[in-house]
Amino acid sequence: MKRIEGKGFDYERALYGSENVEAIRCRFEGKADGESAFKESKNLIINSCFFDLRYPFWHVNKMELSNSEMTINCRAPLWYTSDVEINACTINSVKALRECQNIEIENSTINSVEFGWRCDGVKMNHSKISGEYFMLMSKNLSVSDIDFSGKYSFQYIENATFENCNFDTKDAFWHAKNVYVKNCKVKGEYLGWYSEDITFENCVITGTQPLCYAKGLRLINCEMHEADLSFEKSEVEAQITSHIISIKNPKLGKITAPSVDTIIKDDKEARAEIIIGEMATV
Repeated sequence: MKRIEGKGFDYERALYGSENVEAIRCRFEGKADGESAFKESKNLIINSCFFDLRYPFWHVNKMELSNSEMTINCRAPLWYTSDVEINACTINSVKALRECQNIEIENSTINSVEFGWRCDGVKMNHSKISGEYFMLMSKNLSVSDIDFSGKYSFQYIENATFENCNFDTKDAFWHAKNVYVKNCKVKGEYLGWYSEDITFENCVITGTQPLCYAKGLRLINCEMHEADLSFEKSEVEAQITSHIISIKNPKLGKITAPSVDTIIKDDKEARAEIIIGEMATV
C-alpha cells in the first residue's frame, strides 16, 4: 500500500480516487476548505487522522478507520459507502452515515444528528452515541452494549437485534418491524407506536403511553415504570413483572401483571385478556 504519514490536506478532492492507501496522522483542514478528500476511493486504511472538512468518504469501498476524529465541520462524512470498520473514533459530524452497507462500529463516541439513515447491515458494539433520528429507515442491524441518548431513534427500521443497551430516548421504534430487544433499559415517552413484530425480553421500560397501535408485540419478563395508558389498540402478548399505572383498550392478546391502578376498556374492539394477580378481566 502507498503510505501517507503526517501530511496536511485542505484542497478539493485532495486524494480523490485513491486505491490501496494508508493514511496515518494526517490532517484534513485549512483555508482552501476543500471537500471530498477521498471520494470514489477503495481499500483504505485511515489511522489517527483528523477531519475538519466536508464529505471525505463518499462512494468509498472497503476501509478501516481507527483512532480518528471528525469535527462538527466534517459534515456528512460517510455516504454511499460500503465495507467499513470504524474503531476507537470520535465522530461529531452531522448526518455522519447515510445510504451505507456493511458497517462495523466499535469502541467509538458518536454525536451526530440524523446518523445512519437508510443503511443496510450495520453492527455497533461498546460505543456511546447521541443524536436525533438515529438509524432512520435502516435494516439488518446488530447492536450491543451501547449507551444511546436522543429523540426519534430507530424509526422505520427492519430486522434488528439489540442486547445489553441503555436507551434514553423518545418516540423510539416507531413503525419498526421484526425487532428483538433483550436485556436493555429503555427510557422514553411513546415507545414503539405502530411497530410490527417487536419483542422485548428481560427489559426495563420507563415512560408514558408505551407500545400503542402495535401488531405482533411481545414482552417477556419485563418491568414497566411510569407506564400509563399502555398498549392502546395493540395486539400484544405481555408478561409484566412490575406494577402498571394504567392499561387502555388493548386490541387482542393477553397481558399479565402483578398489579395495575386502572384498566380502561371503553372500546368494543378491545378484546385482549388482562390478568392482574389471580383476577382476569376480559
